[in-house]
Amino acid sequence: MILISSKVMQMQYLAVWNAVDILVIRIFVVYTRDMKFDKIHNNGQAQLFKNQYLEMLTKTHPLVIWGIYLPAIIYGLYHSYAAFDYSIARITLTFLAGGIFWTFFEYIMHRFIFHWVAESESSRKVIYVMHGNHHEYPRDRERLFMPPVPSIILACIVFLLMYAVMRENAFMFFPGFILGYLLYGSMHFAIHAWNPPFKWLKPLWRNHHLHHYKNDHRGFGVSTTIWDRVFGTMFNLQKEKEDKQKVEELMYVKRKKEAV
Repeated sequence: MILISSKVMQMQYLAVWNAVDILVIRIFVVYTRDMKFDKIHNNGQAQLFKNQYLEMLTKTHPLVIWGIYLPAIIYGLYHSYAAFDYSIARITLTFLAGGIFWTFFEYIMHRFIFHWVAESESSRKVIYVMHGNHHEYPRDRERLFMPPVPSIILACIVFLLMYAVMRENAFMFFPGFILGYLLYGSMHFAIHAWNPPFKWLKPLWRNHHLHHYKNDHRGFGVSTTIWDRVFGTMFNLQKEKEDKQKVEELMYVKRKKEAV
C-alpha cells in the first residue's frame, strides 16, 4: 500500500510539473511576439507580449526595485542581530560574502543563461524576453532592471535555496546578495546613461560597451570585471579602439561632446 501510494504521489507530482511547464511555455509562445534580432534600434522598445497587461509588467524604474528590496535588506540584518544574537563582525563578513557571491552569480547567469544559444523557437523567445531585447534596444531604460513580479518570485526562490543550505546564516548572506543585485542594476543603468564618473571605472564601462557592439561572447561582467579576467572573457582594452558612434547608440542620455 505504501509503495502504491508513493507511486501515485510521484505521478501526481509529475502531472503538476508538466502542467506548470506547459503553462510557462504557453505564456511565452502564445503571448510573445515572433521577433528576430536584426539590428540595434536607437529608439523605442521591444514589444515582448501581445497582452498589454503582461507587457506592462515587463517595465520598471530603479527606484521601484530599490524601494522593494532595501527594507528586506535592513530587516534581514536586524533579524540576524536581534533574533540570533550574531556578532556585528559575523554579520558584516557574511553580508560581504553574499555581495561577492552575487558578482559570480551575475557572471554565470549572463554568460550561460542570458546568452544561451537556444535551438527551439520557444527557447529563443524566452531568452529574448529575458535579455535579447536589451541587446536590440539598449536605450530602453525601463528594462535595465528586472521588473518587480518576476524579480520577487526569483528572490523568494533564491532565499529559500540559501536557507535550505545555510539556515539562519541566510538572513545575513541574502541581504548582501540582494545589495549586490541592486548595485549591479544601478551600475548597468549608469553605463547606459553617462560617462564613467571616475577614471578607474572606465575599463568597466568599455568592457560592457564592447560586449554590446563588438562581441557578445565576451565582457559578461557588469558590476565588476573580476570574473571576466579570471575566466578569460575580458576584452583586451589596450588593443580595442573605442568606437564613439557605437557607444553613443548604446546611451539613452546623449553624451556631452568632449573638448578638442
